[in-house]
Amino acid sequence: MMLSCCSVRMSLFAMGFLLVILQPSTGQFPRACANTQSLLRKECCPLWDGDGSPCGESSNRGACQAILLSQAPLGPQFPFSGVDDREDWPSVFYNRTCKCKGNFMGFNCGECKFGFSGLNCTERRLRTRRNIFQLTNSEKDKFLAYLNLAKNTPSQDYVIATGTYTQMNNGSNLMFRNINMYDLFVWMHYYASRDTLLGGSNVWRDIDFAHEAPGFLPWHRLFLLLWEREIQKITGDENFTIPYWDWRDAEDCVVCTDEYMGGRHPANPNLLSPASFFSSWQVICTRSEEYNSQQSLCNATSEGPILRNPGNNDKSRTPRLPSSAEVEFCLSLTQYESGSMDKMANYSFRNTLEGFADPHTAISNISQSGLHNALHIYMNGSMSQVQGSANDPIFLLHHAFVDSIFERWLRRHRPILEVYPAANAPIGHNRENYMVPFIPLYRNGEFFIPSRELGYDYEYLQEPALDSFQEFLIPYLEQARQIWPWLVGAAVIGGIVTAVLSSLILACKKKRAGTSPEIQPLLTESEDYNNISYQSHF
Repeated sequence: MMLSCCSVRMSLFAMGFLLVILQPSTGQFPRACANTQSLLRKECCPLWDGDGSPCGESSNRGACQAILLSQAPLGPQFPFSGVDDREDWPSVFYNRTCKCKGNFMGFNCGECKFGFSGLNCTERRLRTRRNIFQLTNSEKDKFLAYLNLAKNTPSQDYVIATGTYTQMNNGSNLMFRNINMYDLFVWMHYYASRDTLLGGSNVWRDIDFAHEAPGFLPWHRLFLLLWEREIQKITGDENFTIPYWDWRDAEDCVVCTDEYMGGRHPANPNLLSPASFFSSWQVICTRSEEYNSQQSLCNATSEGPILRNPGNNDKSRTPRLPSSAEVEFCLSLTQYESGSMDKMANYSFRNTLEGFADPHTAISNISQSGLHNALHIYMNGSMSQVQGSANDPIFLLHHAFVDSIFERWLRRHRPILEVYPAANAPIGHNRENYMVPFIPLYRNGEFFIPSRELGYDYEYLQEPALDSFQEFLIPYLEQARQIWPWLVGAAVIGGIVTAVLSSLILACKKKRAGTSPEIQPLLTESEDYNNISYQSHF
């Protein structure tokens, strides 16, 4: 058995290196803009290779324009201004970037928007994310090889910042570093959720640009789309999609085997089995207290192996993995966001799905961890610490399934864009705020739309026609239920009005029957009925 596992591991490792092709990656700072000139000018408008012009302007793909920042008021959770590079992203670093036209996208407008492909980005494309247990052995092995490839492929187009803008002396002292594609996304997740450094040994912890507020679901939706696209580019596999793990009613971590995401180490339950190549992976950005005390950023230095001990977590906080009933209750909630729009929000679909509200009552209870949070806590290791949680590749499977629940809610309730809060959300989470730390720029509201508009779907949501029709009717039946008392009232009033009008008409007819011939109407029904009808107006 060990020989079989090792041979699989070696074949996947070899496959990974055979696939190493240096391709662009999507992340925070475009390499073309990580220089003193760009930072001092506060401009990030790289040339598009297709025509050699900034933002592909010569080919009418885009233009270099000033960034328009949202002026909507923020919530009270962050009582500072001008102390964090992420405020009014990305204006601390750049105030001019590429504004792409039509279906073009990218930091230099060199790519197509999600859901489009082709030379001029005019071809619609829909990909399907599948249950990891529905993949064939070859498909599953290919996915694992792609993960290992991402961990060993340097990002060619992006670098990470290892210091704040102040520490860079406003751009004259560059502090950037190269990074591999997988760790680039780990770093972005860390950077969006890190604490604010206030100087000395002071930090502000009640801040997160990717969690605990309305942007949680759109942010992670974009994160997965970008990760998916990078795999498509470095492998040349345009049909690749991230598989999901449906953890509803699971008794334990069924993906935690050497065949899938790595089993338990036989001698140390906190480590992964040496038969899985994930056991050799090194994590980054896990020592938040160390960074805070040094007033520094994570610089992507290796910090040890992936830790995971599923099920041996604090049972008082998370007694088990989430159930189907809890997911269904969450989906029944009609409000996307409510109240303070943070982890204290009640009856909020977002807060309940994220896991800060009870999945049976939707009342905030931060002493418990439900749904999304429950899975992180259950893994009892690298996944359980917010800033470094993306180090464990199970993160991708988990968030793909969370995104599918978000998608089910969007399809069931069909919210208009205005349902997403425009103002008074925690910093970075208003509808028109740009999401940290992505360049090119994306607003929260742009990903509050059905997945099919973004070019992907979920296998288990591709239902038969009858089920789809029932799903289509649900929001309208819900609206009818809410206005039913008004409908009944209107019917009663309508009945009374009809009775009164009938009585008046009857009385008029009786009166006319007794009228003398000298004052009879000149037009009778037999002479010109149509003309009479035109004279009726209410």
